[in-house]
Amino acid sequence: MTWLSPVDAYCERTGPDYWSEPINALTNMAFLIAALVLWPRLRGPEMAMGRALAAVLFVIGLGSWLFHTHANRLTGLMDVLPIVGFILLYVFAATRDYFGARPWIAALVTAGFIPYAAATVPVFAMIPGLGSSASYAPVPLLILIYALLLRRRLPETARGLAVGAGILIVSLTFRTLDQPLCGALPFGTHFLWHVLNAVMLGWMIEVWRRHRSR
Repeated sequence: MTWLSPVDAYCERTGPDYWSEPINALTNMAFLIAALVLWPRLRGPEMAMGRALAAVLFVIGLGSWLFHTHANRLTGLMDVLPIVGFILLYVFAATRDYFGARPWIAALVTAGFIPYAAATVPVFAMIPGLGSSASYAPVPLLILIYALLLRRRLPETARGLAVGAGILIVSLTFRTLDQPLCGALPFGTHFLWHVLNAVMLGWMIEVWRRHRSR
């Protein structure tokens, strides 16, 4: 299989055509809209990290659009890499700004996400039916860990993180149900992963913005 070999990973896709996943493709607009709504709210030098997160959020929409139109291994990589970039950037921002860690400590914690994911993904993969969604499952767990650690020091921020984790869990559920419900729903449920993920990522940026604005 080459990098340009067609990939058929979702219920809605019926062939290699550009518009074989119209709903999955068009719902990537949610990422772009979320990024554009947040951008003007992130003014000033103290909001530079927020603007970086919003920019990556915009790129997530573009990468996912490419994957759900030109569905192949290369565009699949373009889909995944911005998501990983957002996670790492947010872990850095959360560690530095919520816990008051020095940048080099925040960088070490961020680097630790890779072994953390490598250790937990195989555990989640043992859950029946979770499938490829196991690769994302460590993220809501980590958000909940941060929320738990911050519950006394920053209760409002902790609640915001817990809400974000909850949205992501629901989003992951729809991603997981895409193939099992394919017979009943020919267009699948993956598009709800896009919409809810856009809401969740935008919300996570807003949680950070509110914290920085205090």
